[in-house]
Amino acid sequence: MYDGIVQDLIDELGRLPGVGPKSAQRIAFYLIETDNDSASKLAAVIREAKEKVRFCEVCGNVSEGTKCGICSDPKRELSVICVVEESKDINAIERTREFRGLYHVLGGAISPISGIGPDQLRIKDLMKRLADPGIREVILATNPNLEGEATATYLTRLLGAMEISVTKLASGLPVGGDLEYADDMTLGRAFEGRRRVN
Repeated sequence: MYDGIVQDLIDELGRLPGVGPKSAQRIAFYLIETDNDSASKLAAVIREAKEKVRFCEVCGNVSEGTKCGICSDPKRELSVICVVEESKDINAIERTREFRGLYHVLGGAISPISGIGPDQLRIKDLMKRLADPGIREVILATNPNLEGEATATYLTRLLGAMEISVTKLASGLPVGGDLEYADDMTLGRAFEGRRRVN
C-alpha cells in the first residue's frame, strides 16, 4: 500500500478492464515518472474523448458525429447487418476485410446474473432497422460464450418470423473467448463459414 494520491491513482487504474493490481501499479509509476507534457497530453486526450465521443444514432457504434463512418460510407452493402455486442467488436471484424455490410451494436449481451435482459440492450432499435424491406440478411456475431450464445438464441427466435436470412458466425472462434482477441485469420474464416440458423 502506498500513501495518498499514489494509492488513489493505482486504485483508479485497477478499475480499468483487464488491468490487475500489478499492471495498475506499473502504469501508475510510469505516469508519475513520465514528463509533465506526456501526462498532460494523456489527460487532455481522455477528457476530449469523454466530451466528443458519442454513439451513432443508426448502429450504436462510437462516433464523433451523429453517424459513424461505416453508416455514412456509401460503398457499404446496405442489405446485410452484422449484430455485435460492443463497438470494439466492429474493429475486430473490420480488420478481416471480409465484411462490407452494416453493423448493429447491442451494447452488451443477455446476462440474467448481471441483471441484463433484452430490454437493456438495443434490440428494439435493431427491430426498427429490420423493418426496412431492403434488409435480406442478419449476421449474429455475438461472443462465443454463455451470454453471447444466449443473446444469439434469443435473437434467432425473435427474427424467426421475419423473411430475413439469419446467419451466425461459424465455429472456429474459441468458446468462452471475446471477438476482440481473435486473430484476423480465425475471424475471417468464421465469417466465410457462417451458417444459417433459421
